[in-house]
Amino acid sequence: MNSFSNQLKVLMMLVSINICTFEAGAFEGGQLEAKKTQGKIMINGIVDEVSWQLAKWQPINNLILGSAPSVNDFSGQFKVMWDEEQLYLLVEIIDDILFDQHADPRYLYWDDDCLEIFLDEDASGGDHQFNFNAFAYHVALDNQAVDIGEKNADGSDNFVLLNEHVTSVWRRSESAPNKVVWEVAVRVYDDSFTMQMKNPQAVNLFNGKQIGFMLAYCDNDGSKEREHFIGSTDIKAVNGSKNLGYITSDVFQKLMLIK
Repeated sequence: MNSFSNQLKVLMMLVSINICTFEAGAFEGGQLEAKKTQGKIMINGIVDEVSWQLAKWQPINNLILGSAPSVNDFSGQFKVMWDEEQLYLLVEIIDDILFDQHADPRYLYWDDDCLEIFLDEDASGGDHQFNFNAFAYHVALDNQAVDIGEKNADGSDNFVLLNEHVTSVWRRSESAPNKVVWEVAVRVYDDSFTMQMKNPQAVNLFNGKQIGFMLAYCDNDGSKEREHFIGSTDIKAVNGSKNLGYITSDVFQKLMLIK
């Protein structure tokens, strides 16, 4: 009886350890952390602030659409930080060809080279394709930011400029000719935002806040359509498609703001 009792206790301990390990791993793998800046970050592409040394690099390496690029064709990594007013992104992109085929930033912008920033202010998930429950900012090489707004009165798609939300500057690296260093600041808006607002107010960010987040890059080397669409999150395909970020924020990661 005592032997069986001891074996049962050992078994329960092993089960408990395995459960704790799984939960810790799931939490670690499913959530990013952004540290608070230690001073003002200037968005100029120079990256000389001490704060950036406190943040860890995260990969942009999950294929969402198209074919997998070679390392020389595309590779990317990013850091993310915050203060009370906005999120900050430092992105390094290796791209052998920078291509912007349409002068109009609202026309087929997803087929140009662009950085795409997905944000869900309260990490609540849900549809956002034709509303601002979440945002999918396509930041073009001319640093303009576009998303899909509410449908037009005739039911057609409405592509809107949201340049007031995003400050963006990129520079070519002096050490590597195919490397682009991109600094971005993003003011975070909640789901009450509409295009009709005269003076929309971004939310204040704070320690412990969770935000839905994903980063991606559209890569086109001169084709009619983008050849590669690479993201920071491993999206599970639905009906054979992983290109879901512009439709639903359910596929975003959780980003935790910490000190």
